[in-house]
Amino acid sequence: MSFLDTFTENARKHPDKVALEFIEPPLQRLTYAELDSLVGRTAGYLQGLGVKPGDRVALQLSKCLEFILLHLATVRLGAITLPLNLAYPPDELKYFLEDSGAKIFFALKESREKIQTILPLLPELKECVFLDPTKPEEFHLRITNYQSPIPNSPIIQPSDTAVIIYTSGTTGRPKGAEITHGNLTSNLEALHQAWGWQPDDILLHVLPIFHVHGLFVALHGALRAGATTLLMREFEASKVLRILVERHCTVLMAVPTIHKRLLDAPDGNKFDLSRLRLITSGSDRLPDEVFTGFQQTFGYTLLERYGMTETGMNCSNPLHGERRIGSVGLPLPGVEVRIVDPDSGGLLPDGEIGDVQLRGPNVFKGYWRQPEKTSDSFTSDGWFKTGDLGLREPDGYITLCGRSKDLIISGGLNIYPPEVERVIAEHPAVAACAVIGCPDPDWGERVTAVVVLHRGGAVTGSDLTAFCRERLAAYKSPKSVIFRDELPRNAMGKVQKAELRKTVCAQGR
Repeated sequence: MSFLDTFTENARKHPDKVALEFIEPPLQRLTYAELDSLVGRTAGYLQGLGVKPGDRVALQLSKCLEFILLHLATVRLGAITLPLNLAYPPDELKYFLEDSGAKIFFALKESREKIQTILPLLPELKECVFLDPTKPEEFHLRITNYQSPIPNSPIIQPSDTAVIIYTSGTTGRPKGAEITHGNLTSNLEALHQAWGWQPDDILLHVLPIFHVHGLFVALHGALRAGATTLLMREFEASKVLRILVERHCTVLMAVPTIHKRLLDAPDGNKFDLSRLRLITSGSDRLPDEVFTGFQQTFGYTLLERYGMTETGMNCSNPLHGERRIGSVGLPLPGVEVRIVDPDSGGLLPDGEIGDVQLRGPNVFKGYWRQPEKTSDSFTSDGWFKTGDLGLREPDGYITLCGRSKDLIISGGLNIYPPEVERVIAEHPAVAACAVIGCPDPDWGERVTAVVVLHRGGAVTGSDLTAFCRERLAAYKSPKSVIFRDELPRNAMGKVQKAELRKTVCAQGR
């Protein structure tokens, strides 16, 4: 049974149960029956626009009901959703629309002026529809005359592409990862088993919905379980804490940046989150101090997991069992993980750091219209090369050690940035840090720490270097320390080290 089949079954079994509720204006609440009906009407509307199986429907919308309806309707029709970040400027947007061959594009009315300049340059784009989510009645009028999709809707195969999500493109142009219906279904089943999703769960949704974490893991997960999702359009730490308690939420999925903001909330220690059933952390490494701080402040041990755009979720600390600090836990049901030597490709023994490779039904189909890059991303025996470095503990727990492209080789020795970052983060004046390698004529690469201090924090670069040398081998300690007001992050709060290398290393500072 596919994800959409399960959602439809939930609408039949529990028609009056609340499926979605936007808790900030415009306030909206839909039961499963109402949501299923609106998805059907939206699918009919898309068919009226000429959308057919395999067509790409691009969405550059805010976190709104229209996005959810258009996404679910597109997938139901056997067409392909193309979720796009609102931060993309026109030039980047043109690339995504052109590369994907999007047929229909839904965008915000407020973006009309800047978007219209690129529309004549997109011959495959048949229509651009501008929406205003602050006036939901306008979209309702668009779909009101459609009762359901026209008869003879296509039979969707597990191998059919459901969504294309573009990767960050650290080398060259971003690549569109084709996520199939089978990928979505298998990953949801694995997470349902691992995280114990229940129909009586209440998820507080605080993430963007154009990304794997917010769309597939959180929203799809709740809909597949028949749970209730409360959606926040804007994140505010104190408000999140209050709603978690007042609305008796059982599930929260977030990123380390959000967890850090919850810890920093001025009234945070007033809230007891120990009654929540599941609070996950992902999309970036969870700092040790946030892990322990959450335990001390909120009485809850965060559950860290490991996922990627191309694979969905791969590993998770157990729901019932040890949630190990610094580890992403155990492979999910159906997912295989192996650690191999970067040079020979041979399996490494437990405890040794190597390339992380994956195999399972969650692994994507390939990169859109890029067969060579798809081929390069898989081994000859079918394992996906994640680009991550990691090790396997004797009991099966997986620890990530950074991206292979972020590995620093200084004086012929390998240095793993997370190890250095963990030490720097222990200094009481440090609020955040990122360690990168910059070209060096003597050492090959120079260990460079980019540091953000707490307000009022006072420490020099020499002090931090000395601090590290007391705790790390000298060759691992930073040779340069750069102070910044903030670190560049993407929409999920992940530090963009490629951007740091461009700005810090290129300027020599």
